[in-house]
Amino acid sequence: MDNEDLKESIGNKEAPDSEPDARSSDSEVNDGTSKDENSEAEKDKIKEEKLTPEEELEATKDKLARTFAEMENQRRRFEKERDDAYEYGGFSFAKEALNLLDNLERSKAVLESDEKLKDTVALKKIVEHLSIINNDMLSIFKKNNIEPIKSINEKLDPNLHQAMMEIEDDSKEPGTIVQEIQKGFKMKDRLLRPSLVGVSKKKVEENKENEKKDKKNQ
Repeated sequence: MDNEDLKESIGNKEAPDSEPDARSSDSEVNDGTSKDENSEAEKDKIKEEKLTPEEELEATKDKLARTFAEMENQRRRFEKERDDAYEYGGFSFAKEALNLLDNLERSKAVLESDEKLKDTVALKKIVEHLSIINNDMLSIFKKNNIEPIKSINEKLDPNLHQAMMEIEDDSKEPGTIVQEIQKGFKMKDRLLRPSLVGVSKKKVEENKENEKKDKKNQ
C-alpha cells in the first residue's frame, strides 16, 4: 500500500466523527435555553408556594378594593353624564331658538324706521304684537333657566361680552359697555352666546393732551 492509499483510508475514518460534534453542540444550546425557561417557571411556582394564607388574603383584598374603586368611578361618570343630559339637553335647541328673538327685534326696528308707517295706528298695533311675542319667548326661556346677560353700564367681561367697537364717551370709564349690538344669553352657568357690545373710550383730544403732559413730565 502506497502513501496515497494510506491518506485516503485515514481521512475516511476521521470524517464521520465531525457530524456528532455539531449535533451535540446544537443539543447543548437547546438544553441551555430550555433549562433557563424551566428555571424561571420553577421560580414563579416557588414564589406562589411561599405566599402565606394571610398574604394571599391581603392580595385578594387589594384586588377587590381596586375593582370596587373602578366601579365607583364608572358610576359617578355615568351619573354626571345623566345629569348633564337632563340639565343641558336642550342647549342646542335653545341656541338655535335665539335666532327667533333676533328676527323679531330686527323686524320691529325695520318697521319703526319706515317713513311711510311712522306714527300710524297700524304700526303701533304691529309693534305691540311683536313686543308681546318677544316677551312671551323671554318668559319661556326664563322658565327653562335661559336668561339674557346684563351688558349696558357693565364693565366688559371677556367671558360674557365681545367688544365690536369703541365709542367715545367721557361720562363713562374706559371699557364700560355703552351699546348692545346683540343680546347675549346664558343657560344656567353655561354661555349660549356672548353679548356683542360697544365699549366706551376717552375722546381723542383728551388723549392727545394727556400724551403731551406725559412727555413734558419726562
